[in-house]
Amino acid sequence: MSVNDPIADMLTRIRNAILAGHTTVALPSSKLKIAIAKILHDEGYISNYEVVEGKNSAQKVLRIQLKYVGERRNRRPVISGLERVSRPGRRVYTGKGEIPWVLSGIGVAILSTPKGVMTGKRARQLGVGGEVICKVW
Repeated sequence: MSVNDPIADMLTRIRNAILAGHTTVALPSSKLKIAIAKILHDEGYISNYEVVEGKNSAQKVLRIQLKYVGERRNRRPVISGLERVSRPGRRVYTGKGEIPWVLSGIGVAILSTPKGVMTGKRARQLGVGGEVICKVW
């Protein structure tokens, strides 16, 4: 199946897995998806991620372990919301002075900058702008 927006597909798979209560989610791998998973892991939104060989040797699979808090019956996901900002139909770019705050700093904006994929906080420190990929809270 052909996907027009693989990042939106990734975020939707994570959102659906959280709503269903799954502990892991598997999706086709790419360099950008791995970079986003690394940021989610570094910020504490997911437990772990790994790239494994798929059933077809040509395509690798990104396996993400979701993070929950609380006991078995009362557990809640750490990720309460995911939002895709820049889409193929409407790209959203921001300068270094207009990097968005997500829930007054509680959430994280993920940007694709000339210096790589990073959080909004890191982009402010380096003084670079770029494409706003998504917001996570």
